[in-house]
Amino acid sequence: MTQRAIYLGVGGNEDSPRRPGVGWLAVGVWLFYLVQPLQVIVDKQHGVAQVLGLLTLLLFGASYIGFFGFIRWHYPRPDAAPLWLRLSWLASMLGLALLLVPTAGQTALSCLVYIAATGMVSLDLRLGIVIAAVLLGGAELSMRLVPGWSDNGSYGFAIFLGALAVFGLRRAGQRASELQIAKEDMAKLAVQEERNRFARDLHDILGHSLTVITVKAELAGKLIEANPQRAATEVADVESLARAALADVRAAVAGYRELSLAGELVSAKAALQAAEIKPDLPTTVDEVPEQNRELFAWVVREGVTNVIRHSGAKRCTIKITASQIEVIDDGKGPTPGGGASGHGLVGLRERADKAEAGLQVGQAPGGGFRLAVRVGL
Repeated sequence: MTQRAIYLGVGGNEDSPRRPGVGWLAVGVWLFYLVQPLQVIVDKQHGVAQVLGLLTLLLFGASYIGFFGFIRWHYPRPDAAPLWLRLSWLASMLGLALLLVPTAGQTALSCLVYIAATGMVSLDLRLGIVIAAVLLGGAELSMRLVPGWSDNGSYGFAIFLGALAVFGLRRAGQRASELQIAKEDMAKLAVQEERNRFARDLHDILGHSLTVITVKAELAGKLIEANPQRAATEVADVESLARAALADVRAAVAGYRELSLAGELVSAKAALQAAEIKPDLPTTVDEVPEQNRELFAWVVREGVTNVIRHSGAKRCTIKITASQIEVIDDGKGPTPGGGASGHGLVGLRERADKAEAGLQVGQAPGGGFRLAVRVGL
């Protein structure tokens, strides 16, 4: 979750589709707390004073919603707008709050909660804390110094709680963003390590053989006229070495592509734990026939990869019988019309078709995503 996602009131990333209804509702619902100054203006003011009070209150609410909309639709992050513009907007909100004092009295201090929360969202946390502290101090002093105002501490407490809540959201968002970056880095490192391992295997297999082949081929070229018999022997050695090297490469590729079901379950458990997803995996694969194990291993690899990358899940369960395997998570579930459209799932469907098995993808019974392959349909 990014800082922008926190401001929108929805969990997600900056690339996810905007959900205006959720965002506006999450911000607009807090305007309920302006009912107190509204009631004072309606009950205690009349004529021009009442109209001016209502107009000022309306402008304050509009400035609060407008600031949210300005940040939400024009900038990818709340702190991307120029600092002077954000401070000017907050100052204008404070000015409207002060203009409410003649008509709304002490209840105009409710507006300071909105200013403090907006400042905490849109400014650097240290500057936001300073502004919230100044507003809190101003509210406490005004309740003590302004004649007729009661020193009940409720407004200062509300400012403190509002700023603290936004501070917690900001810090949680930063931690989630850092964790996501760490997960992506770990995934990249794992891929790079696997590439390096395979490159090392190929180097070890081919390095010596190709060097010897090159030397013998050069020697055969030099001896072809001077000693044809010796040249023929060297050429035969080159052919033998080339065949051996080819066999070694095929064996390496086969070992790279053929999977072990038990090994994939062990790797899946480690990967899920590293991604802070609780694994619920079988401890034995004895009941799975040998001919089904490689296909099931591919299901484990593809399913767990999708869970880690896309699901946002907290738990992943793998169920295995002799003829079926299921990978189930409690994440956000399939995207509408998604189906088996990813390259990995397309390849997995091809493997399932080759084994005369059926592949199913869709919503899990309790929510989340379900990937299942059944042999012998």
